[in-house]
Amino acid sequence: MPYVAPFLLRRLAKSWDVKVIDQHNFEEVLAAKGCLWTLWHGRMIAGLPPHDGYPFKVLVSPSKDGDLMNTLLPKFGMSVIRGSSSRTGARALREMLRSLRAGGIVVVTPDGPRGPRHSGSAGVVWLARATGYPILPCGFVAEPAWRVNSWDRFTIPKWGSRVAVVYEPPIYVARDASDEDLKDAHKRFRTALLSAERRGFEYLGVRPDWPEEEFAEHWDPYQDVAKRASGAAH
Repeated sequence: MPYVAPFLLRRLAKSWDVKVIDQHNFEEVLAAKGCLWTLWHGRMIAGLPPHDGYPFKVLVSPSKDGDLMNTLLPKFGMSVIRGSSSRTGARALREMLRSLRAGGIVVVTPDGPRGPRHSGSAGVVWLARATGYPILPCGFVAEPAWRVNSWDRFTIPKWGSRVAVVYEPPIYVARDASDEDLKDAHKRFRTALLSAERRGFEYLGVRPDWPEEEFAEHWDPYQDVAKRASGAAH
């Protein structure tokens, strides 16, 4: 199945009606030469065809769950960084840093690879502070769509689906930001990711496919990422 997935996805995507909202935010980070491009784990399929040919570097779990994306991404002109916060994290971080310093775009799903959905560590904002590169929060919503019965409600737009791609304004984190500033930046980052999806659903005229009350329960922004990351950055 993974080997025919790129062909099937391209055929399916030809039927989609894609609307891009606030494209100028994407163009801003392209001009900035180096960016942390973020989306929720369950929206990865919807985000591929609209960015066909962009040479993104995408952080993908080293587990079997990441094998499908490992097959799909190169077919859309993207490269794979295999790693996570729990396995091969230091090696993946070094590769991410090399790509950023070369002016590349690194794609991260802050609630992957195991969730809970719409949660995540402070790793993205820590990396933004450590490197000075901006974060671009992106939302991808589709209707109608198949939604897998998984922790992330993995979403696959159906034939003829309407797809909204929403770019929020880039988030910059000062390199001298305090720990309190970092906490505030993480809150703004997570809020922006949720806002991108809300705006997409509003454009499509449908309700979000997630309950509002789940977020406060699962949000634990301060896992111990700084110690792992600082060791890998050298």
